Amino acid sequence: MSYNFIKYGDLFWMKTMDLSVIIISHNTRELTANAVESVLRSNTRYRFEVIVVDNASTDGSAEAIAARFPEVRLVRNAKNVGFARANNQAIRLARGRYILLLNSDTVVRPDTFETMLDFMEAHPRVGAAGCKVLLPDGSLDKACRRGFPTPAASFYYVFGLARLFPKSARFNAYHLGHLDPDTDHPVDCLVGAFMLVRRETIGQVGLLDERFFMYGEDVDWCFRIRQAGWDIHYWPRTSIVHYKRASWGRRPARVIREFHRSMWLFHRKHFAARYPFYVNALVGLGIGVRLAGALVKNGFLARLGGRRR
Repeated sequence: MSYNFIKYGDLFWMKTMDLSVIIISHNTRELTANAVESVLRSNTRYRFEVIVVDNASTDGSAEAIAARFPEVRLVRNAKNVGFARANNQAIRLARGRYILLLNSDTVVRPDTFETMLDFMEAHPRVGAAGCKVLLPDGSLDKACRRGFPTPAASFYYVFGLARLFPKSARFNAYHLGHLDPDTDHPVDCLVGAFMLVRRETIGQVGLLDERFFMYGEDVDWCFRIRQAGWDIHYWPRTSIVHYKRASWGRRPARVIREFHRSMWLFHRKHFAARYPFYVNALVGLGIGVRLAGALVKNGFLARLGGRRR
Protein backbone atom coordinates (compact mmCIF):
# COMPACT_ATOMS: atom_id res chain seq x y z
CA MET A 1 0.00 0.00 0.00
CA SER A 2 1.35 3.44 -0.88
CA TYR A 3 0.67 6.54 1.20
CA ASN A 4 0.61 10.18 0.18
CA PHE A 5 2.53 12.27 2.71
CA ILE A 6 2.67 16.04 3.24
CA LYS A 7 5.61 17.87 4.84
CA TYR A 8 5.46 21.03 6.99
CA GLY A 9 8.71 22.02 8.63
CA ASP A 10 10.31 18.82 9.87
CA LEU A 11 7.00 16.97 10.26
CA PHE A 12 5.35 14.50 7.91
CA TRP A 13 1.85 13.08 7.93
CA MET A 14 -0.64 11.20 5.80
CA LYS A 15 -3.10 13.20 3.71
CA THR A 16 -5.78 10.60 4.37
CA MET A 17 -5.76 11.02 8.19
CA ASP A 18 -7.78 13.95 9.48
CA LEU A 19 -7.16 14.02 13.22
CA SER A 20 -4.62 12.72 15.70
CA VAL A 21 -5.86 12.66 19.30
CA ILE A 22 -2.99 12.75 21.80
CA ILE A 23 -3.46 11.76 25.44
CA ILE A 24 -0.69 11.79 28.05
CA SER A 25 -1.09 9.33 30.90
CA HIS A 26 0.64 9.26 34.26
CA ASN A 27 -0.93 7.10 36.96
CA THR A 28 -4.45 7.82 35.72
CA ARG A 29 -5.48 4.34 34.63
CA GLU A 30 -9.27 4.61 34.95
CA LEU A 31 -9.43 8.25 33.91
CA THR A 32 -7.34 7.56 30.82
CA ALA A 33 -9.47 4.54 29.92
CA ASN A 34 -12.63 6.64 30.24
CA ALA A 35 -11.12 9.36 28.06
CA VAL A 36 -10.08 6.88 25.36
CA GLU A 37 -13.46 5.17 25.44
CA SER A 38 -15.26 8.49 24.95
CA VAL A 39 -12.96 9.29 22.02
CA LEU A 40 -13.59 5.96 20.33
CA ARG A 41 -17.34 6.47 20.67
CA SER A 42 -17.16 9.68 18.65
CA ASN A 43 -19.72 10.06 15.89
CA THR A 44 -17.83 11.68 13.03
CA ARG A 45 -17.12 11.28 9.35
CA TYR A 46 -13.52 12.40 9.92
CA ARG A 47 -10.78 9.78 10.16
CA PHE A 48 -8.90 9.89 13.43
CA GLU A 49 -6.26 8.02 15.37
CA VAL A 50 -5.54 7.92 19.08
CA ILE A 51 -2.02 8.09 20.51
CA VAL A 52 -1.47 7.55 24.23
CA VAL A 53 1.93 8.34 25.72
CA ASP A 54 2.37 6.81 29.15
CA ASN A 55 4.86 8.67 31.33
CA ALA A 56 6.18 5.74 33.38
CA SER A 57 2.95 5.03 35.26
CA THR A 58 3.17 2.64 38.19
CA ASP A 59 -0.57 1.88 38.40
CA GLY A 60 -0.77 -0.37 35.34
CA SER A 61 -2.07 2.36 33.03
CA ALA A 62 -0.05 1.28 30.00
CA GLU A 63 -0.96 -2.39 30.41
CA ALA A 64 -4.65 -1.56 30.82
CA ILE A 65 -4.72 0.65 27.71
CA ALA A 66 -2.89 -1.97 25.64
CA ALA A 67 -5.31 -4.69 26.74
CA ARG A 68 -8.57 -2.75 26.40
CA PHE A 69 -7.82 -0.67 23.32
CA PRO A 70 -5.55 -2.51 20.86
CA GLU A 71 -6.41 0.06 18.17
CA VAL A 72 -4.70 2.81 20.18
CA ARG A 73 -1.06 3.63 19.42
CA LEU A 74 0.70 3.34 22.77
CA VAL A 75 4.08 4.85 23.64
CA ARG A 76 5.65 3.73 26.92
CA ASN A 77 8.24 6.04 28.44
CA ALA A 78 10.77 4.65 30.90
CA LYS A 79 10.51 7.82 33.01
CA ASN A 80 8.18 10.76 33.43
CA VAL A 81 9.48 13.19 30.80
CA GLY A 82 6.81 15.82 31.42
CA PHE A 83 3.73 16.95 29.55
CA ALA A 84 5.34 19.03 26.81
CA ARG A 85 7.99 16.48 25.84
CA ALA A 86 5.51 13.59 25.85
CA ASN A 87 3.13 15.53 23.60
CA ASN A 88 6.01 16.31 21.25
CA GLN A 89 6.82 12.61 21.04
CA ALA A 90 3.27 11.93 19.91
CA ILE A 91 3.13 14.87 17.50
CA ARG A 92 6.18 13.50 15.71
CA LEU A 93 4.38 10.18 15.31
CA ALA A 94 0.98 11.65 14.44
CA ARG A 95 -0.47 11.34 10.95
CA GLY A 96 -3.41 13.75 11.12
CA ARG A 97 -3.99 17.09 9.44
CA TYR A 98 -5.08 18.32 12.86
CA ILE A 99 -3.57 17.60 16.27
CA LEU A 100 -5.71 17.49 19.40
CA LEU A 101 -4.11 17.72 22.83
CA LEU A 102 -6.57 16.02 25.17
CA ASN A 103 -6.12 15.52 28.90
CA SER A 104 -6.43 12.06 30.36
CA ASP A 105 -9.03 13.37 32.84
CA THR A 106 -11.55 14.45 30.21
CA VAL A 107 -14.57 12.96 28.47
CA VAL A 108 -15.58 14.15 25.00
CA ARG A 109 -19.09 14.20 23.56
CA PRO A 110 -19.96 12.10 20.49
CA ASP A 111 -20.26 15.27 18.38
CA THR A 112 -17.12 17.03 19.65
CA PHE A 113 -14.75 16.08 16.85
CA GLU A 114 -17.30 16.62 14.08
CA THR A 115 -18.23 20.07 15.39
CA MET A 116 -14.67 21.26 15.95
CA LEU A 117 -13.23 19.94 12.69
CA ASP A 118 -16.13 21.43 10.73
CA PHE A 119 -15.27 24.77 12.31
CA MET A 120 -11.58 24.48 11.48
CA GLU A 121 -12.28 23.44 7.90
CA ALA A 122 -14.49 26.52 7.44
CA HIS A 123 -11.95 28.93 8.99
CA PRO A 124 -8.51 28.38 7.44
CA ARG A 125 -6.89 31.29 9.30
CA VAL A 126 -7.65 29.75 12.68
CA GLY A 127 -4.49 28.00 13.87
CA ALA A 128 -5.95 26.62 17.09
CA ALA A 129 -9.42 26.25 18.55
CA GLY A 130 -11.03 25.04 21.73
CA CYS A 131 -14.52 24.05 22.74
CA LYS A 132 -16.41 24.76 25.95
CA VAL A 133 -14.76 22.88 28.81
CA LEU A 134 -17.04 22.06 31.73
CA LEU A 135 -16.19 20.90 35.23
CA PRO A 136 -18.10 17.93 36.68
CA ASP A 137 -20.58 20.27 38.40
CA GLY A 138 -21.48 21.86 35.05
CA SER A 139 -19.61 25.11 35.62
CA LEU A 140 -17.14 26.50 33.11
CA ASP A 141 -13.47 25.64 33.39
CA LYS A 142 -12.31 29.25 33.07
CA ALA A 143 -8.94 28.20 31.68
CA CYS A 144 -10.53 27.12 28.38
CA ARG A 145 -10.61 30.73 27.07
CA ARG A 146 -8.09 33.20 28.37
CA GLY A 147 -6.13 36.32 27.71
CA PHE A 148 -2.38 36.28 28.10
CA PRO A 149 -1.11 36.64 31.70
CA THR A 150 0.47 40.05 31.30
CA PRO A 151 1.61 41.70 34.55
CA ALA A 152 -1.50 43.93 34.51
CA ALA A 153 -3.94 41.10 33.76
CA SER A 154 -2.34 38.93 36.45
CA PHE A 155 -2.51 41.78 38.97
CA TYR A 156 -6.23 42.36 38.32
CA TYR A 157 -6.92 38.65 38.69
CA VAL A 158 -4.83 37.98 41.81
CA PHE A 159 -6.14 41.01 43.70
CA GLY A 160 -9.80 40.28 42.92
CA LEU A 161 -10.59 43.22 40.66
CA ALA A 162 -12.06 40.81 38.11
CA ARG A 163 -14.60 39.66 40.69
CA LEU A 164 -15.36 43.20 41.83
CA PHE A 165 -15.95 44.41 38.25
CA PRO A 166 -17.28 41.37 36.37
CA LYS A 167 -18.38 43.38 33.31
CA SER A 168 -15.07 45.17 32.85
CA ALA A 169 -13.02 44.02 29.86
CA ARG A 170 -9.93 45.60 31.40
CA PHE A 171 -10.16 43.89 34.78
CA ASN A 172 -11.25 40.57 33.24
CA ALA A 173 -8.47 40.46 30.68
CA TYR A 174 -7.17 37.10 31.91
CA HIS A 175 -10.23 34.84 32.32
CA LEU A 176 -12.48 36.92 30.02
CA GLY A 177 -15.33 36.73 32.52
CA HIS A 178 -17.05 39.67 30.84
CA LEU A 179 -17.71 37.57 27.72
CA ASP A 180 -20.65 35.19 27.35
CA PRO A 181 -19.31 31.60 27.58
CA ASP A 182 -22.07 30.48 25.20
CA THR A 183 -20.91 32.86 22.46
CA ASP A 184 -17.91 32.15 20.24
CA HIS A 185 -15.08 34.69 20.14
CA PRO A 186 -11.38 35.00 19.39
CA VAL A 187 -9.12 34.50 22.41
CA ASP A 188 -5.44 34.71 23.23
CA CYS A 189 -5.04 31.21 24.56
CA LEU A 190 -6.75 27.91 25.24
CA VAL A 191 -6.20 25.13 27.75
CA GLY A 192 -4.04 22.09 27.06
CA ALA A 193 -6.87 19.87 28.30
CA PHE A 194 -8.45 20.40 24.86
CA MET A 195 -6.49 22.23 22.19
CA LEU A 196 -7.09 21.53 18.51
CA VAL A 197 -4.19 22.76 16.37
CA ARG A 198 -3.79 22.88 12.62
CA ARG A 199 -0.77 20.95 11.36
CA GLU A 200 0.36 23.84 9.15
CA THR A 201 0.45 26.00 12.25
CA ILE A 202 2.71 23.56 14.09
CA GLY A 203 4.97 23.41 11.06
CA GLN A 204 5.37 27.18 11.26
CA VAL A 205 5.65 27.79 15.03
CA GLY A 206 7.31 24.55 16.11
CA LEU A 207 6.56 22.05 18.85
CA LEU A 208 5.81 22.65 22.52
CA ASP A 209 8.62 24.20 24.56
CA GLU A 210 9.98 21.33 26.65
CA ARG A 211 11.35 23.68 29.29
CA PHE A 212 7.78 23.67 30.62
CA PHE A 213 7.66 20.33 32.43
CA MET A 214 3.98 20.70 33.27
CA TYR A 215 1.75 23.79 33.17
CA GLY A 216 2.34 26.83 30.98
CA GLU A 217 3.25 24.97 27.79
CA ASP A 218 -0.26 25.59 26.41
CA VAL A 219 -0.09 29.34 27.07
CA ASP A 220 3.40 29.53 25.55
CA TRP A 221 2.27 27.63 22.43
CA CYS A 222 -0.72 29.91 21.99
CA PHE A 223 1.50 32.97 22.38
CA ARG A 224 3.75 31.74 19.58
CA ILE A 225 0.74 30.84 17.43
CA ARG A 226 -0.62 34.37 17.79
CA GLN A 227 2.83 35.84 17.16
CA ALA A 228 2.97 33.92 13.87
CA GLY A 229 -0.24 35.60 12.71
CA TRP A 230 -2.73 32.77 13.27
CA ASP A 231 -6.11 33.27 14.91
CA ILE A 232 -7.15 31.35 18.04
CA HIS A 233 -10.85 30.81 18.60
CA TYR A 234 -13.22 29.63 21.32
CA TRP A 235 -16.07 27.63 19.77
CA PRO A 236 -18.71 26.64 22.39
CA ARG A 237 -21.02 24.72 20.04
CA THR A 238 -19.83 21.54 21.71
CA SER A 239 -18.22 20.70 25.04
CA ILE A 240 -16.19 18.23 27.04
CA VAL A 241 -16.04 17.44 30.75
CA HIS A 242 -12.75 18.06 32.55
CA TYR A 243 -12.43 16.29 35.88
CA LYS A 244 -9.37 18.36 36.74
CA ARG A 245 -8.32 15.96 39.46
CA ALA A 246 -5.00 17.68 40.17
CA SER A 247 -6.68 20.88 41.39
CA TRP A 248 -8.65 19.27 44.20
CA GLY A 249 -7.30 18.76 47.69
CA ARG A 250 -3.64 18.23 48.46
CA ARG A 251 -1.14 18.19 45.61
CA PRO A 252 2.46 16.97 45.46
CA ALA A 253 4.91 19.75 46.29
CA ARG A 254 6.62 19.24 42.93
CA VAL A 255 3.37 20.02 41.11
CA ILE A 256 3.03 23.27 43.05
CA ARG A 257 6.63 24.23 42.33
CA GLU A 258 6.31 23.43 38.63
CA PHE A 259 3.13 25.49 38.35
CA HIS A 260 4.83 28.57 39.75
CA ARG A 261 8.08 27.92 37.89
CA SER A 262 6.10 27.93 34.64
CA MET A 263 4.67 31.36 35.52
CA TRP A 264 8.15 32.83 35.86
CA LEU A 265 9.46 31.01 32.80
CA PHE A 266 6.63 32.36 30.65
CA HIS A 267 7.08 35.91 31.94
CA ARG A 268 10.84 35.82 31.44
CA LYS A 269 10.49 34.38 27.94
CA HIS A 270 7.81 36.69 26.56
CA PHE A 271 7.36 39.77 28.77
CA ALA A 272 10.49 40.55 30.77
CA ALA A 273 12.20 42.46 27.95
CA ARG A 274 9.16 44.76 27.62
CA TYR A 275 9.13 45.96 31.21
CA PRO A 276 11.55 47.84 33.49
CA PHE A 277 13.44 45.88 36.12
CA TYR A 278 11.16 46.92 38.99
CA VAL A 279 8.09 45.47 37.26
CA ASN A 280 9.93 42.20 36.65
CA ALA A 281 11.07 42.21 40.28
CA LEU A 282 7.48 42.69 41.46
CA VAL A 283 6.32 39.85 39.22
CA GLY A 284 9.01 37.57 40.62
CA LEU A 285 8.14 38.58 44.16
CA GLY A 286 4.45 37.97 43.56
CA ILE A 287 5.11 34.50 42.15
CA GLY A 288 7.39 33.72 45.09
CA VAL A 289 4.77 34.81 47.63
CA ARG A 290 2.09 32.74 45.89
CA LEU A 291 4.41 29.73 45.85
CA ALA A 292 5.14 30.05 49.56
CA GLY A 293 1.44 30.39 50.35
CA ALA A 294 0.54 27.37 48.24
CA LEU A 295 3.21 25.22 49.90
CA VAL A 296 2.04 26.26 53.37
CA LYS A 297 -1.58 25.51 52.50
CA ASN A 298 -0.58 22.17 51.02
CA GLY A 299 1.34 21.27 54.16
CA PHE A 300 -1.66 22.19 56.30
CA LEU A 301 -3.91 19.95 54.21
CA ALA A 302 -1.41 17.12 54.60
CA ARG A 303 -1.40 17.46 58.40
CA LEU A 304 -5.18 17.73 58.47
CA GLY A 305 -5.51 14.59 56.37
CA GLY A 306 -3.10 12.76 58.66
CA ARG A 307 -5.13 13.68 61.73
CA ARG A 308 -8.37 12.50 60.10
CA ARG A 309 -6.85 9.11 59.38
